[in-house]
Amino acid sequence: MVNAIKGTFISCDVSMAQFITHLNNSLPSSEKFIIQVMELDTSTCMFVKPHAEEMIRSEVSKFRDLLSYGKAA
Repeated sequence: MVNAIKGTFISCDVSMAQFITHLNNSLPSSEKFIIQVMELDTSTCMFVKPHAEEMIRSEVSKFRDLLSYGKAA
C-alpha cells in the first residue's frame, strides 16, 4: 500500500535551511511542518506541509529585513 503526503518542496542554501529548521523546532510537536529534509552538495531541500508555506515566506521576509542595512545619514 502506498502512503502519499501532500506538501511543498523548498530548495534553499544551508543557512536558510537552518533558519527554517529553527522555526519548525520552536513550535509544539502538533504544529511542526517539516516532513523531510534532504541535504545535497551546496543546497538543502525540504518537503513541508502545504499550510506552512505562507508562514515560512513571512518569517523569511522578516528575517531578511532584519539583515538589511540602510545608508547611514
